[in-house]
Amino acid sequence: MKHASRLEGTHLVAGPARPSAARARRRAVRWTVIAFATLFVAVVIGLFAGAVRISPVGIIGWMFGGGSLTDQQKAIVAELRLPRVALAGLVGAALSVSGCAYQAAFRNPLADPYLLGSAAGAGLGATIVIVLGVADVPLALPAAAFLGALGGVGLAYAMASTRAAGRTSTSLLLGGVAVASFLTALQTYVQQRNTDDLRAVYAFILGRLGTSSWHEVWLALPWVALACAVLLASRRLLEVLSLGDLEAASLGAHVTRDRAVVVIAASLATAAAVAVAGLIGFVGLIVPHAVRMATGASNRLVVGLSILFGAAFLILCDVLARTVVAPGELPIGVITALIGAPFFALVLRRSGGAR
Repeated sequence: MKHASRLEGTHLVAGPARPSAARARRRAVRWTVIAFATLFVAVVIGLFAGAVRISPVGIIGWMFGGGSLTDQQKAIVAELRLPRVALAGLVGAALSVSGCAYQAAFRNPLADPYLLGSAAGAGLGATIVIVLGVADVPLALPAAAFLGALGGVGLAYAMASTRAAGRTSTSLLLGGVAVASFLTALQTYVQQRNTDDLRAVYAFILGRLGTSSWHEVWLALPWVALACAVLLASRRLLEVLSLGDLEAASLGAHVTRDRAVVVIAASLATAAAVAVAGLIGFVGLIVPHAVRMATGASNRLVVGLSILFGAAFLILCDVLARTVVAPGELPIGVITALIGAPFFALVLRRSGGAR
């Protein structure tokens, strides 16, 4: 990496910026502003949507320390809607950035936490904690989810790294599908052996934000923040890894070690999301690809934009989940699956069958 860093440093300090570099910077600034604006609008919509009508103008004023909300409206926004919006944003950011990282690290456009076995492993770990009755023990649920997520990805990568598999992106995808199916079968077995906990487990499987509180927000926040910080700091590294192992090694990267750092950070983000919100699919596939389609940018920009747009995306999906069949509520995993399944088909077609 020293060689790559030296080349990048030389480019940055050598004379006036080239037109292409200047355009790239302007594009980065423009899309960053758009992403923050989209997230702000999503937050306002998330705080506005609900059985009790509250003026969007009043909500915006309250967000900036003013407004004309009544004490009851302030309590509804601060204690009921805001923690749910905050948790949806955290989970969306975590799943999106982990999907972006997996796609770059494994050079597979179809890689996401669910196709690589990460979410299935996290779900199995969390299910075991739930049926053992220790979910309320501090850090038990996120620790089990993290170990399960890391184990799922490790098994998928081990299967794809065998001599027979040939280390191709297709073998990685197939290995992830096989591992996810195996871990899901184990999870089903655990459920059937503990029928008293089926309601809690099924609510977890379908994704849950309806019972969100500040407790879940504070539980997930440090882990999501740590994972996002590591992946943001690894933006250039992801760009190098996306070139392929031989090219990355020729630029001075320690491919195995660097990929392990990225995978651990992405698995931590996935585990934190799964631990507090259950299994919410397709977010890690939809958002990074949508960002790339819109911006045509490299991973150095897509990583940060995936965090912002991912947060906005899941907030808006949660709004749909609680308004489409109001006064009832759909599991948020149903909403993301309805959007993600056709999007997956589109990505599969564009990628030429994950060549």
